[in-house]
Parts: sequence; C-alpha cells; structure tokens
Amino acid sequence: MIIKRPQATESARNRFDRIHEEIRMRICLLDYAPGKRLSEEALAGEFGISRTPLRRVLARLESEGLVHSMHGIGTFVTDLEIEELGQTFRLRLELAELTGRLEPVLPDAALWQEFRAISTQSKAMLAEPDPRRFAKLNVDFFLCLVRLTDNEPLREITRRLYFQTTRIWLKSVFASHINLRDETHVFDREVDDIIRALELGDLHSAALIQRAHISMSFQRMLAGSRNHEA
Repeated sequence: MIIKRPQATESARNRFDRIHEEIRMRICLLDYAPGKRLSEEALAGEFGISRTPLRRVLARLESEGLVHSMHGIGTFVTDLEIEELGQTFRLRLELAELTGRLEPVLPDAALWQEFRAISTQSKAMLAEPDPRRFAKLNVDFFLCLVRLTDNEPLREITRRLYFQTTRIWLKSVFASHINLRDETHVFDREVDDIIRALELGDLHSAALIQRAHISMSFQRMLAGSRNHEA
C-alpha cells in the first residue's frame, strides 16, 4: 500500500490523526496480525515523518490497547480472545443506548449520504461477501453511528472500546466460528432498521437497535468460539 506524503500545509495535528487512523485500521483489519512487530523505521519512512511523531502515534495506540511496547525490544500488536471481552462488550451496550439520550443529533446532509452509501454497499455484498471488505464497511458504519451524538466524551470512549473489540469479529470469521454469509444479512437488516428509525427522527430507537445488534454479535461470536473448542 502506498501512502501519500503529507502536503506542506497539513497541520501536525491532522498528520497525527491521519497516521493514527491508518495504522489503527490496519490493526483492525488484521493487516497487522496479532503479535506482529511494528518497525518504527519502516513506518516512519512510509509516512515521511521522523520517529518522534511516530512514537507519539504508537503511544496513543498503546493507550487504546491495540499495541504493546517493550523497552529495548519493540512495539507489538496485541491480541485478545472473545472470552476476555465480556465486560467491554457489556459496557458498549450501555454506551450505545446513551447515544440516543445524551445530546442526540439527527444526520446532516453529508451524514445521510454516508448512510445511504453504506446501505448500497451492504446490499451489493449480500451475493458475494468478502470478510475484509465487510469488516471495513462495519467500521465505516460505526463511525457514522457515533456521530449521532454531540457528547464528545461519550463519542471518545465509544470509539476507544469499539476499536478494542472490532478485530474479534474478523478473527471469528477467519477461524470459521461464525458464518460470513449469515453475518452479511444480519448487518444489512441492522443498517435498514437504523436508517428507518432515523428517517422517523427516532434517535432513541436507532440507539436501541444498535445496542441489540452489539449484544447478538457478541453472543454469536461467543457461541461460535465455544462450539469450536468443543
């Protein structure tokens, strides 16, 4: 993958966010597998920056639980199993419902366009589901949903917990713990139901739908993991 070097006018803050989001996405899509050592030299060269700002990015990823740095050894992508994440998923359930109650906001024109595009892509994927492309679509949908609240602390912790757990879904697909084709249909129904709720201006219902789907997704992955072990 070729990353364009930042333009001279790009602020340090925007550059930091861009690089952080790119590396985070690679971790979430398993492009960087659990246990992989991240080369500071290679990443700094790829993004056209020195190691100092790169280390700040890696420090943020470590605070989010996505990498772990070992002094004198390197920085490694972390790994988690579904059984370790019960408390995190339960907290995500409560936060999802809060988005419909704390400073909820209806989509503006730009966000509506993003929701429609996700719906179109979701339906196109029903015939030929692709795990990585589907995982990326899930991330895009989540990033739309989190914009339905103006409560920034809520948005921040919701994002943090989501990115801690999202790899589990893709790992479950690759391990054949859950059925990808079934998952695409479930996701498509979720998108349709949330869009209908938003069209009615019912942000609370949209949040409850999201909450229910987080719960069911966790239970499917948990059951799949246990069945595989049995």
